[in-house]
Amino acid sequence: METSEKVSVNMNIATISQIDLLVDKGYYSNRSDFINQAVRQALDEKKSIIEEAGKRQSELDFRWFIGVMSLDKEELLKAKENQTKIKIKGYGLLGINGELDELVIENVESIAVRGKVVCSDMVKKHFGMSL
Repeated sequence: METSEKVSVNMNIATISQIDLLVDKGYYSNRSDFINQAVRQALDEKKSIIEEAGKRQSELDFRWFIGVMSLDKEELLKAKENQTKIKIKGYGLLGINGELDELVIENVESIAVRGKVVCSDMVKKHFGMSL
């Protein structure tokens, strides 16, 4: 399962030239290295906001995630046993094994992911995701 995604960013020439200078001086291996490090630094600075958002979402009636999540058979069987439906909401990559299609359709109420969902066409169709 691919865990990275290409993102295009438009920047003005002055900004790019400064990045190129730092690359040429050996501070970064390439433009992507610089951008990745800058993004990680910005996210570290906002870490408390991200953590607070996660705490608030976890208090709601959702199976909430940020990053990468796999829906597993054990969780689906537990929901079936408890006669509850799982609501999934998150940011990142959700992976669902195709062998779990029937359990997913039976025990998941909704899937709302800002990012990517890797699953069978049957599950995508059931939850109204683009194929």
